[in-house]
Amino acid sequence: MPNSGLDFVEVGQTFTFAKTVGETDITLFAGITGDFSDTHVNEQYMQEKSVIGRRIAHGALTVGYMSTVSTLSIAHIIHKEGLVDFPVSAGYDRVRFLKPVILGDTITTHYTISSVDKDKGRSTAKVEVFNQKKELVAVAEHIMRWAKKLSSAGMAA
Repeated sequence: MPNSGLDFVEVGQTFTFAKTVGETDITLFAGITGDFSDTHVNEQYMQEKSVIGRRIAHGALTVGYMSTVSTLSIAHIIHKEGLVDFPVSAGYDRVRFLKPVILGDTITTHYTISSVDKDKGRSTAKVEVFNQKKELVAVAEHIMRWAKKLSSAGMAA
């Protein structure tokens, strides 16, 4: 009997991803996005002009780590046999950057399933990002849409 991937998603499930944000992360992300703001790539500027005193990670990079943990949340589901749907990120709501992420910070992203709506074919999760000092640096709500798979009969050519 075919199953929905949502049959394997439960409120309260939590997934975690941790990473130390390093020079390579910032440089590659700046190159990919074109965001070479001095706040990210110019240490002297940040020492002289900023109250933070050090370079900070791109906010969008932090959202990228949120995406990583959302992917981890579905890894145990997507290869199950007989699923009639598959997960697609529908986006992030209420994204807030509460504290700067400084180069060298180790951030831990927690992704906790907060709701499952089989009728609407979606799940939501609370996302929280902490630094190594256990300070909350970013939050969001993630929406995962469970899209129906195309019929294999309709794909024959």
